[in-house]
Amino acid sequence: MPFVVLQTSRLLWVRTAALLCTCVTFSVAAHGGALGNSGDLFMFCWCFSFAGTLLVLVVELFGLQTRAPVSWTNFPITFATYASLLCLTASVGFPLTFLKGYQWQGEVRDHRIAATVFSCLATVAYFVEVSLTRARPGEVAGYMATTPGLLKVCETFVACVIFVFVSEPVSYDRYPALKWCLAVYCICFVLSAAVVILCVGECTGCLPFTFSRFLSAYSFLAVAMYLTATILWPVFQFDSRYGNNARRPDYCRNVGTCPWDKLVGVSVLTALNLLIYLADLAYSARLVFVSG
Repeated sequence: MPFVVLQTSRLLWVRTAALLCTCVTFSVAAHGGALGNSGDLFMFCWCFSFAGTLLVLVVELFGLQTRAPVSWTNFPITFATYASLLCLTASVGFPLTFLKGYQWQGEVRDHRIAATVFSCLATVAYFVEVSLTRARPGEVAGYMATTPGLLKVCETFVACVIFVFVSEPVSYDRYPALKWCLAVYCICFVLSAAVVILCVGECTGCLPFTFSRFLSAYSFLAVAMYLTATILWPVFQFDSRYGNNARRPDYCRNVGTCPWDKLVGVSVLTALNLLIYLADLAYSARLVFVSG
């Protein structure tokens, strides 16, 4: 009991810190950062994280967990994981977009630096929350608090970043192989997101088949599909036989992020998601063999 009370107290402080940091971040950035439309994505990351954390704190402080329409053993850690990844993305992307190459001194630059610092602090706070709430070995917890559950969140998040990269500019319509890669990203994203929704909504018992075996079969399918995308995407985007440039174009030196950089990013993220799905497959197969 003392350990539970101590952990609850730590969670309260960590969530409060995350709430304050995200609030300061988007307030400073919006007030004096001069972001324009280029900062909409980063503002969404911070505002979404702030709003979700405020919701979790209100429900926890007023004891409304039993009245929530979602599984409260799965929702807080699912949200904290997404918030940590969103803030991490903003902490990396914001300075690259608004500070890199910005030589002038002034109030705008100071606001941008302050926003970056508090975004990094919010990222740390969310990662600490995930560390405090994730399931320990032998502990009974919701699926999303386990390693496979956290991997599902990472899979969907990485896929979302891939969607952003391939859509502006559109880079998947030149060859059927590239369209297959897009299909891989979409199919695996939809299935992973469905698993997250089923767990958060406590609907896994409504499935006409065993949930653990479905996870194992789906993970195997996703690994096979992502393996093909990991091979096909760089071949059809960088091989000179298909009229591509394997080296970074000269014009990219004058811009922050050019289309060629996004193609490389998709290749890296595809390989990263393949590794995540491999780890997911290993845990899911172990779950089936242990339970079966």
